[in-house]
Amino acid sequence: MHYIYFIGTAGSGKSSLVQAFQEWLDNNGINSIVVNLDPGADFIPYQADVDIRDWVHLDEIMRDYSLGPNGAQIVASDLMAVNAKEWIPVVKGMETDYCLIDTPGQMELFTFRQSSTALIDELGREDSFLVFLSDPTLAKSPNGFVSDLMLCGITQFRFSLPILNLLSKSDLLNEEEMEEVLTWSRDSYALYNALTGPDMSSQAVISIEYLKAMESVGMYRELTPVSAMEGTGMEDIYNAVQQYFEGGEDVGSRPSLE
Repeated sequence: MHYIYFIGTAGSGKSSLVQAFQEWLDNNGINSIVVNLDPGADFIPYQADVDIRDWVHLDEIMRDYSLGPNGAQIVASDLMAVNAKEWIPVVKGMETDYCLIDTPGQMELFTFRQSSTALIDELGREDSFLVFLSDPTLAKSPNGFVSDLMLCGITQFRFSLPILNLLSKSDLLNEEEMEEVLTWSRDSYALYNALTGPDMSSQAVISIEYLKAMESVGMYRELTPVSAMEGTGMEDIYNAVQQYFEGGEDVGSRPSLE
């Protein structure tokens, strides 16, 4: 089983993309399960095969620890690891090709907690792949684009795993905005020129320095546009994952998409 972790800022569309990608896999005859790792989710658009809310309850944490919602979320992220011996065997006991893992809405609750590293190790680091969702409302400005790149780079740095950087909810951008963002992701000089306009701000100067640092350590990467609403980009996700795990060969008996 291969584990695909969907990570991104609040509102980047993780749960919707998980649903859309599972539907795409199912339509193409590929087995998968979904794991919800967001104990604070009020609603998820898919039927979770394993739901952390069955083991970790925010209302109980708030009551037992005298915490508000934010503090309870932090404690809950650690309790996911504490309860790992209960729910991880359930995941591993399912026979499937892919396990799609929907991480907490606030990415810091997963990316910056040591408990998340422990969970990845327990499930199997060698079978893990990260999908990072860049928010189009942030990425469509030069400074925002650099911020998204930094968040993606930090996520990969934290977990030391292969990562695919997606332009989530790409249907929210018009054709001109889309082309501009994708050009920036393919050509750092185009992004540099966008940052160094005649009205360059101090924030742009800082962004340029961050951009240089990311280029020097290999964190500058191309964005892949996807849209859960329109169902686009699902094959690109699949191909990237397959390229890493199987060298481009499809799992199981499913015929090639090529």
